[in-house]
Amino acid sequence: MNPLTIECEVHFQARGRGRKELEVGALPSPSTAMPGRVPRVSRLLALAHRVDRLLRAGVVKDYAEAARLGHVTRARISQVMSLLYLAPDIQEQVLFLPRIERGRDPVILHDLLPIAGTADWRRQRRLSACRSWHSSRPSSTRREVRARSSSKRTNTSAISGQWGRPGSIR
Repeated sequence: MNPLTIECEVHFQARGRGRKELEVGALPSPSTAMPGRVPRVSRLLALAHRVDRLLRAGVVKDYAEAARLGHVTRARISQVMSLLYLAPDIQEQVLFLPRIERGRDPVILHDLLPIAGTADWRRQRRLSACRSWHSSRPSSTRREVRARSSSKRTNTSAISGQWGRPGSIR
């Protein structure tokens, strides 16, 4: 038997969910990749635009089908799609948020949903002006908000009595 040897350059390319795929050719240079990561809310807004295009083209029938395809709940799809109700200039600001080098995202979906729920774009702009999209807020801010909301819960549970309902009789 005559052994056959084939030589070529290959590399492994990372795919979704931890999978790797064998690719032919040399490994692409890392200089093409930009440092940092795109903020999650920017990716969600881009996803909302993509799903909207799929809905308009008839590829996806409705939000329920989009949710099944994306392996998320219908409520989550509705949350993501509500980002399309933001004023165009706010959407632009969200899409072009600076890349995150490290730490938490400066803007999260929870920050945008109340603004998107407002129908008037002028009011949306006033609400978004109160928030600084371009400066990253300290990581302790969310913790402080959670601490305040949990202290409110404890106070109301103390008032509501043994059964946890306001005005309940023991």
